Amino acid sequence: MQILVTGGLGFIGGHLVDKLVQKGHAVRVLDSMEFQVHQGKFPPYANDKAEYVIGNVLDRAAVRRALEGAEVVFHDAAAVGVGQSMYQVHHYVEANAGGTAMILDELVNGNHPIKKLIVAASNTVYGEGLYDCPACGKVEAPLRDAEQIKRKEWDVRCPKCAAVLKPAPTPETKSLDSTNIYALTKKYQEELCMSVGRTYGIPVTSLRYFNVYGPRQSLSNPYTGVACIFISRLKNGNPPYIYEDGLQTRDFIHVNDVAGVNVFAMEHAAAEYQCINVGTGNPVTIKGLAERLAAKLGSGLGPTISNEGRPGDIRHCFADVSKLKGLGYQHEFPAIDLDTLVEWSTNTASVDRFVEAKAEFDQKLGMAR
Repeated sequence: MQILVTGGLGFIGGHLVDKLVQKGHAVRVLDSMEFQVHQGKFPPYANDKAEYVIGNVLDRAAVRRALEGAEVVFHDAAAVGVGQSMYQVHHYVEANAGGTAMILDELVNGNHPIKKLIVAASNTVYGEGLYDCPACGKVEAPLRDAEQIKRKEWDVRCPKCAAVLKPAPTPETKSLDSTNIYALTKKYQEELCMSVGRTYGIPVTSLRYFNVYGPRQSLSNPYTGVACIFISRLKNGNPPYIYEDGLQTRDFIHVNDVAGVNVFAMEHAAAEYQCINVGTGNPVTIKGLAERLAAKLGSGLGPTISNEGRPGDIRHCFADVSKLKGLGYQHEFPAIDLDTLVEWSTNTASVDRFVEAKAEFDQKLGMAR
């Protein structure tokens, strides 16, 4: 089949391209070569059997060229960065919502043999994950307010009885509570694709990625995944910086599995018109992640626990993967496995830009106050 992967020079997109090429598909990539991700360099891992269109998803001519003959579209192109999205509001909305709208506009108004659209969504659309209350049962908790963060009370409490809540696996049926601009744009992407897909009979699958990690993730982009931010700090002789008490949890999914789920969704009709969690269901504390990375890199640097909160941060969110498993997908990495990431990072240059990024965020936050 002729397949288009938007963002196919990126971390996830590049792995997906490799799997599709390996299966014998004709793959075309549309990618803008975002400087924040690539630092002006064509990635060495780019598959030489794919065709590349260097252009922006906001450029109608580039989108039209990339869509020629496409039977399947994987839409992975996006501006990524929760904190940064809160002060680069127009850029994130334009790139993510506007770019998706451009692709959909061309799909429905052009003459394309499209058979399926698979969109990269995000777990950030949930806000806080699902919780268990000892008195009230399952609870969908709101974001912690600014006063609670100022008091450094990190636990999420029941909105009904104020009891401390225990995190539970978050299913696709949980209400969406997108609490930052990035999350809102991912919600718009998902809903735009589903709306157009149902209207025009284009099967759509929305894959809600949890925290993706693995080889090729940028070590010099301070807005990328937390595992690579920690590695960059450690490789440059700096301790990982952790907000709150470090006991907040996330669900880390290996990039090989993310690419694998994408291919699986393309090949299985049961995934059509579905929103699917792409995680492992195994919560990992941020403090524990930093300590494991330091040990694997042979660093004696322990993390800096700041006991500092950021507005908009969630406490816990990990996936209920019952739907994914029920469809028949089997994880290659069912639990976090940092070996492939650390092995790749040892021979990869990194520039630690965390302090610069934090200062920018703090400055913008100060302006907001």
